Amino acid sequence: MAFDVSALANYTKENEALLVTSSVLGAKTASLIKGQGNVMVGVKSSEKINIMDTDAIFQAGGSCGFTASGTTTFTQRTVTIGKVKVNESLCPKSLEAKYLQKALPEGSRYDSIAFAAEYTDKKAARIAAQLETALWQGDTASVNVNLNKFDGLVKLVGTSAVEANNTTYFGTPATSITSANVIAVVDALYKAIPATVVAADDVTIFVGQDVFRTYTIALKNANMFNYTFDGKADSEFFIPGTPVKVVATPGLNGVNKLYAMRLSNLFLGTDLLNEEERFELFYAKEADEVRFVSEFKMGVNVAFLDEIASFII
Repeated sequence: MAFDVSALANYTKENEALLVTSSVLGAKTASLIKGQGNVMVGVKSSEKINIMDTDAIFQAGGSCGFTASGTTTFTQRTVTIGKVKVNESLCPKSLEAKYLQKALPEGSRYDSIAFAAEYTDKKAARIAAQLETALWQGDTASVNVNLNKFDGLVKLVGTSAVEANNTTYFGTPATSITSANVIAVVDALYKAIPATVVAADDVTIFVGQDVFRTYTIALKNANMFNYTFDGKADSEFFIPGTPVKVVATPGLNGVNKLYAMRLSNLFLGTDLLNEEERFELFYAKEADEVRFVSEFKMGVNVAFLDEIASFII
């Protein structure tokens, strides 16, 4: 006698109580702007950044009299928000034929979903990651639905920034950022920061995490500097020998663009503070399904274009 198991598929354990999700990069830029307090709340469509500037004209002293000179100027820049919503319908009954049936309650009516906490955590993280990319790469003319809800900083800054360009700093224009040229690229951008703002304590060079890693490795391999790592992996540190911080942001991944600006120059527009972090997961009885709903408004802009430097391949 022997066991006949030819009709059975080979066993693979399916851990119905364990659900692993992939990593999602968060909305770092938004949190930095919020940390500066530059959030415009209650914006339903657009709102102005009100800007005042004034000069100071020196005159010869030592005598009586008054001669007016100088001008105080008021200008505006607009933060135009995009209106975004995320809707998903989930039918728990579709899980009945899969290993996930083990996570369903007894009976044939389900008013909730399995792994609700893991699902909402991942959904919120995905929204944050897509917002991070949109804050930099957003373009209302894009065919990408995750990027065309509002214009991002790359488009808004455009060519108006002071350019640390290839012609000035490289005999042969760079076509990509590599370990061979990344130190020179960052140095060129540092040199291009306008003198009026370079000494400010919030001047930051924003780069993609890909460029940040290339830069870190190049500095390490050059063995030229002693620099302090603050424990934030793939995150930030000061350019060796300078007070200017390099910050890695997922929003600039893959674009070969670097921007230097003051954090206080960035403004975020929204209708309700942290609205993008709010959502609802509920049972829709009439449809016999569970629904995820998130809706928010978001936009970004800068106040002073002439305080920004950029390096664009």
